[in-house]
Order: sequence, then C-alpha cells, then structure tokens
Amino acid sequence: MKSSQTTIKDIAKALGISPSTVSRALKDHPDISPKTRKAVKELAEQLNYEPNAIALSLRNKSSKTIGVIIPEIVHYFFSSVISGIEEIAYQEGFTVIICQSNEDYEKERNIIHTLMSKRVDGILVSVSKTTTNYDHFLELQRSNIPIVFYDRVLNLPQSDRVIVDDYAGAYKAVEHLIRMGCRRIAHLATSQELFIGRNRKSGYIQALKDNNIEIDDEIILRCDTDKHAIKCIPYILSLQKKVDGIFAVNDLTAITAMSIIKRSGYLIPDDIAIVGFSNSVYSSMTDPPLTTVEQQGFEVGRKAIHLLLDRIKAEDVPETRVEQIKTDLIVRGSSLRDPSNIR
Repeated sequence: MKSSQTTIKDIAKALGISPSTVSRALKDHPDISPKTRKAVKELAEQLNYEPNAIALSLRNKSSKTIGVIIPEIVHYFFSSVISGIEEIAYQEGFTVIICQSNEDYEKERNIIHTLMSKRVDGILVSVSKTTTNYDHFLELQRSNIPIVFYDRVLNLPQSDRVIVDDYAGAYKAVEHLIRMGCRRIAHLATSQELFIGRNRKSGYIQALKDNNIEIDDEIILRCDTDKHAIKCIPYILSLQKKVDGIFAVNDLTAITAMSIIKRSGYLIPDDIAIVGFSNSVYSSMTDPPLTTVEQQGFEVGRKAIHLLLDRIKAEDVPETRVEQIKTDLIVRGSSLRDPSNIR
C-alpha cells in the first residue's frame, strides 16, 4: 500500500522542478530564487509536507529521541520520574519514547533491540526484577548508545547511575518504628538481586542492630507486590511471637498490608505500626494515612536526563558518574503512636 505522506518528489513534480531544487528551497539555499523558494514553501504547507525523520536522523546522526524503560507504570515513583525526564528532554528539543518492561527480562531485552532499531540517541533504564543477564545492555554499549541507569541500577563501566539513598531511607523508617515502641519489626522485602533490595534490607538490619533488637529471618519476607502481601500478611499475623511493626519496601505493599491487618481485627498503629517507601499519591489517602519514605522521583528523573544528555553531547567519553538523591521520612498516622501510651 502506497504511503499518503507528501514527499519532496511530489512537490517537485507539481511545480515542474527537480527534487534537489525543492530540497534546497526548503533550506533557504541562496542559489534558489526567492520566487521559487516561496512557491515551494507554499505548496509544501498546502500538502502538509513533513521531513522524513529517519532520513534526517541518518543525515544528522541524531534522532533527537530518547528511550525510557520503566518496570511498571502503576508505581507513582516511576510516573514522577517520567515527569522529571520529560521536563528537561522537551526543553532540549528531544522526544521521549516510554516503554514498560512489566518486570520481565525478555520484554526488557526486546525493548532494548526495538529502541536501537529506532536509532534513539540514548536510553534511560530502571532494571526489571527478573533481569540477571546483562548482555543486552553490553550490546548497547558496543553500539555506542549512551545509557544511564536510575533507581534500579547496574554497575556497568561507562554507564552513569542515579540512585536513591535507600539505605538511609530504610534506616530512618525502622528507627522511627523503634522510637514508636516497636520491638518486633517485619520487613517486606524485594529481590536481593537488585541494589535497592539489598540496600533497604541493610538499612533495616543496621537500625535493629544499633538498637539492640534481635534480627529474625522468620519475619524478613520477599513481599513486594499486593499479590505477595495477600499471602504474606496472614502468615505474619499467625506467628506466635507477635509482630508489632512492619517496614515495607514500597507503598503498594504497605497499603495492601494495612487493609488485611485491619480486616483481621488489628488496630493501626496501636497493634501494628506500618511504614512504606516512595510517598505515592495514595499514601496520604489511606486510613490512617501511611508513614512513608519520600524518594524524590521527579528529581531522580531530572538528574538522569541531565547525565544522559551530557553523554550524548560529549565529544570524548566522560568519566562514569553516580548521583545519589537523599530521602525524607514523611510521618503520618500509620506509625505515629503516643509514646506516653507505649508499655
């Protein structure tokens, strides 16, 4: 089926001139008379002519396009990251292609190959939970396509990284629960293949150690989705040695946990205090509102796109850079007990 898009040849045929004359007229070449330039531009406008983006990218060696890979768009954090990326990208004249891996390695790998075929100038990636083979990222580097990892990162040479201070955020969250009187705190963790999973767990453990609280592997569970929480929380509630605090690796898991705990007849925070991670838009809407760790997603996105644009524009290969974003603990009703009532 023939494309209906107007080409330079169409304009040339209509005006009875050569395609090369049309091309130079559109670029205001001085060798083309003002009269011809005017006729070409007027007809181009009438026919809704647009330059071929692929041809221009080949000629200019730049598509002015950036690929962004996120694990799941359902998370408020990643939507905030996208907003930060887009703000800077559009200011710099770049178009953003957003792709979702759905936490699937094969889909992530296929997305990388698709973006390469689209001749993107660079890629921003937050790695999926199921990714343990990194050949597709190494292939990107061999193709000289700049890559910047954000949040869920890999330590690859010549790839910049933007990370959240997950360790400090987790430490502050657990320390707060301890100050509220919690002495048996469960951790709903994510994959330990991810830096964020290891760092948040490490912050949790260190806070317990610094406060002389026993570390019990029985209440450190892989539970990082609402579906996981539906299985994990009844197990936690069934334990003979009762849990009085929960630190969840993300808000979605924390909110699901709160719902199950309340339906089971427990009071929040009196019986079980809960802290999440990310400060999603829903965290302030729960009953009680969820205490959580602010990840600064918008700032993560801004930092990541700045690093990528620096790599795209650099004439020489720059030094690898790592930007760390600080976290803040947002204290709300899900954990805020009256210390005078703590026995």
